[in-house]
Amino acid sequence: MPPGLWERCFWSWGLLWLSVESTGDVPPTPQTKCTDFQNANLLRGTSLRVQFLLFTMSDPSCGQLVEESSDIQNTGFNATLETKLVIHGFRALGTKPSWIDKFIGALLQATDANVVAVDWVYGSTGVYFSAVENVVKLGLEISRFLSKLLALGVSQSSVHIIGVSLGAHVAGMVGHFYKGQLGRITGLDPAGPEYTRASLEERLDAGDALFVEAIHTDTDNLGIRIPVGHVDYFVNGGQDQPGCPIFIHAGLVEQGGVKIEPLPKEVKVYLQTTSKAPYCVHHNLVEFYLQEPRNKDTCITVTFLGSNVTSSVKITIPRQQRHGKGVIAHPNPQCQINQVKLKFQASHRVWKKDRTTIIGKFCTAPLPVNDNKNMVCLPEPVNLQASETVSHDLKITCI
Repeated sequence: MPPGLWERCFWSWGLLWLSVESTGDVPPTPQTKCTDFQNANLLRGTSLRVQFLLFTMSDPSCGQLVEESSDIQNTGFNATLETKLVIHGFRALGTKPSWIDKFIGALLQATDANVVAVDWVYGSTGVYFSAVENVVKLGLEISRFLSKLLALGVSQSSVHIIGVSLGAHVAGMVGHFYKGQLGRITGLDPAGPEYTRASLEERLDAGDALFVEAIHTDTDNLGIRIPVGHVDYFVNGGQDQPGCPIFIHAGLVEQGGVKIEPLPKEVKVYLQTTSKAPYCVHHNLVEFYLQEPRNKDTCITVTFLGSNVTSSVKITIPRQQRHGKGVIAHPNPQCQINQVKLKFQASHRVWKKDRTTIIGKFCTAPLPVNDNKNMVCLPEPVNLQASETVSHDLKITCI
């Protein structure tokens, strides 16, 4: 994977998932010795040579090499805090992941935690299938490292492993070794090759931690297509991402604060983004209710207008039904949307113009819809003639 591309496309959008609050930088103490990631090459790959680099809020840019329990005790490691392990994926050229520094910095801005970056550049370079063969060995190495942390008083439920691409399945392997009792695993674009048909013991799955989530951004190329967690997010359908080269896959930063009881299994969540930073959009439910059902499908295009920005979605109402709905994504808050346009799509008639007219009710609400109080409906029924666009003012209160 060419270094430095996907994080430029997705980094700004991913930061919005973290609810970042600035904490300020604290200069490193003179005694601190910083260690960076290793660099390998195609001739020196396949051997693991794992490094565990600890980053703390006191100096988020300085990785402290941790090898023995005594090393951990002599660093700023705090056993009472959450511990996050970051595992990168396949590194074709044997280079340090160019996104890792910003990623760690964002995590430490979002929460006071121990962040441990797992450097396995040597074992992840060269041929992809050689890196796959190292997954189990790396999982054992990380498990041994975790046992040292647990001996210092770290609780299993406070461990959060974040794995990118092939690293997501390494995270699943570690979780499997701990019988699913680790707190949380986040898989960022879990790798697809060699894992789509793998057994649950070989890949990331919902049994590997108390809560497992995955964010899919490249299912049509290198990412896995199947659900692998309690909740799976499919960004823009999980395939090519707007604003990014179609041949590059991304991982995104964690979504925090998910509290669902009891935990679901293999829930798919779909969301949309824009093609430019910061990529985040607002989502609205749009609905249309026909006064009378029709003997054919009814297609209506809904367009929101506001501040010189337009967003559209097509609603399809199945034949003999009266209700259709969709989700429209737009960069502006809903209270900045001042107009809605509705267009009833004409039937394909070569010999004459379609003059069909439908009457119905249009409503919208910002997502998530917790109750009907936030639902806004046009005050009068809407008359739509085929192929003609009707505009209405729309007033939505900001929440």
